[in-house]
Parts: sequence; structure tokens; C-alpha cells
Amino acid sequence: MISNEILFFVGFIVFILGMLLLDLGVFSKKSHVVSFREAAIWSFTWVTVAVIFYLIIRNYGHIIHGITSFEELKAVVAKYSSHQGSIKIDPSSYQQSLENYRHTIALEYITGYLLEYSLSVDNIFVIILIFVSFKVNESYYKKVLFWGILGAIVMRFLFIFLGSALIQNEVIGKWIFYIFGGFLLFSGAKMFFDGDDDEAMETDKHPIVRLASRYFSVFPRYVGDRFFIRKYGRIQITPLFVVLLIIEFTDLIFAVDSVPAVFGVTKDPYIVFFSNIFAILGLRSMFFFLSNIMHMFHYLKVGLAFLLIFIGGKMLIHEWLISIGFKNYYSLIVILLILGTSIGASLMFPQKKEEEIVEEKAKVHD
Repeated sequence: MISNEILFFVGFIVFILGMLLLDLGVFSKKSHVVSFREAAIWSFTWVTVAVIFYLIIRNYGHIIHGITSFEELKAVVAKYSSHQGSIKIDPSSYQQSLENYRHTIALEYITGYLLEYSLSVDNIFVIILIFVSFKVNESYYKKVLFWGILGAIVMRFLFIFLGSALIQNEVIGKWIFYIFGGFLLFSGAKMFFDGDDDEAMETDKHPIVRLASRYFSVFPRYVGDRFFIRKYGRIQITPLFVVLLIIEFTDLIFAVDSVPAVFGVTKDPYIVFFSNIFAILGLRSMFFFLSNIMHMFHYLKVGLAFLLIFIGGKMLIHEWLISIGFKNYYSLIVILLILGTSIGASLMFPQKKEEEIVEEKAKVHD
């Protein structure tokens, strides 16, 4: 007999695939350049869907794990609670305990979603760099990102539930948090000190390009929006498919940072998966929405670095934070403050254009 937990998860996947197919099949029958208006509409749509899902969890979150009794509730809380006592269980009231559980996981979901969505911004910088470096026609961006997201869903599923299995393991579960925390601290510091690295990549030297050239027959030029082409009696991959592979590889690299960061908010793999999926679904529309105004938020990367450092530090000292009464919603407040400060600083102190810098240097020499 299929459990309610599996039914809910399968239903979620079917809904997400349906939304993606609706976008590609109904609204994007032909490859085209995505307008700012279209990108804004889809960005709003995905954020709205993510918020609606928050409301579903807030009111019906117990159905995620198929909780139907007080014993099942206690078992789920004991297994996935971020720390002992984070969800108040009232032995005298099953309904109140269920309400406390739904409230907590809904907060964890929206915090993880905001964190993942924020970290996706850095992914956008890299995707723009990939498209520009490989001279991809702008009208093909949407198709490449569509298939990239489908691959990302599969990879995130494997990454998240493998990570959850490690965390639940009695032997290494305690230490994996410290490993994740240390890695996030390192990633945040590296992002902060690296600064803005927006130089075009050397396409011929990219490891994915080398692997693809070694094991596949690569056609030497783009063929419209096609990924494969039959030539000389055999199937060859086009450079557009190589770009897709590079984007998948890039998402895998970013998942190494972002997935552990969300595990710093919740141990429930379903909540981590839901928040991740809604964030990367919004990534595609946000890419088109922000690609032309990304330069306005030049301090955002600094903010993302501090986000990673905060979550990494939180994972390293989580036991001490629990002892002083650190609440889950404090993380949400800190994340909002960091993002708000970096965006506000970017708008208050806009980055000087190259022409202005040249003029200032000329005045100094004069």
C-alpha cells in the first residue's frame, strides 16, 4: 500500500512538471527572446505559487508525512526536528501540538525558500557569463534553462535525500552538521574576498567541453535551438547541448553550497526539497527579469557571502544557540536584514560607470 507521504510527494512532482510543460508547451511553442514583461509575469507567478504552498503547509502541513495520530506526530518531530524542543508537543492536546508543528515547518519552508532564492542570484551571474562566453543566441536561453531546471530537479532530489540520510545516521549525523558549517564558512569567505569576477571564461578549456569532446561527437556550430543533429549517418550533439551540460554542472556546484545552507534551517528533507524546487523554478524567470538590471545590485554578492557565513556559523554553534533560546524565526529576520542592507546599499551608492572612472583618472592626471 502506497503511503500518504509518497502520494503527496508524487502529487507535488506532477504539479511542478505540469506547470513547466504548460510554460514550455502553451506559452513558449517557439524559441523567442523573453521580454521584461513576460519575465516579470512568470517571476510573480512562481513567487505567488511558492507563497500559496507556504499557506498549504501552514494549514495542512501534517499531510506531508501523512500524520494521522499523536504517536505519528511525535515520531516525525523526533526524527526531523532541528533541535529538541523546537516544536512544542502538548500531551494534553493533539490539535495544539499539530498546530505548533505546522507553524514551525511552514516557517522553516519560507526561510529555506528565501535563502535558496537569494543564493540563486549568484547562479544567475554565472549563467549570464556562460551564455555570453559561448555566444548563445538570446532566443534560445529559455529552452536551455527549461531543460536545465528539469535536470536540476533530479540532481537536487538525489543530493537532498542523500544529505538527509547522512544527517539521520547516528554515527556521522552529528559531525556532518559541523562539516557543512565549516564548508559554508569557507564558501562565504571565498565569495567575499574573490569579489566580482565577471571576466569571460575560456570556453575551450572548460572541463565539460573537454569531456564532451572526448566522449561525444560534437557538431562544430549551432543548429538553431537543436541539441542533437544527425550528420554523416550518426547522432552528434550541438554546442547548445554542451552549454546545457555546463549549466547542469554549474547548478551541481551551487547545490554544494545552497543545499547544506537550507539544512541549517531544517532537517526535514521534504521541506528542504520543496524550498529548493520553488527557488530554482523561479530562477529561470528571475534570470530574464534581472539580467538587464543586475548591475544595479553590485553589493548583493557581498550580502550573499555574509548569508553563507551566517548559516555556516549557525551550524557550527547551533547547540550553544539552542542553550540561549535562539528561535527559528530569528534566522529569517537575519536573512532579510542582510538582503535588505545589501540591496539598499547598492541603490544608495550606485556603482560608477567605466566612463566616469576614466574621467576621474583624467582629472587626477591633469
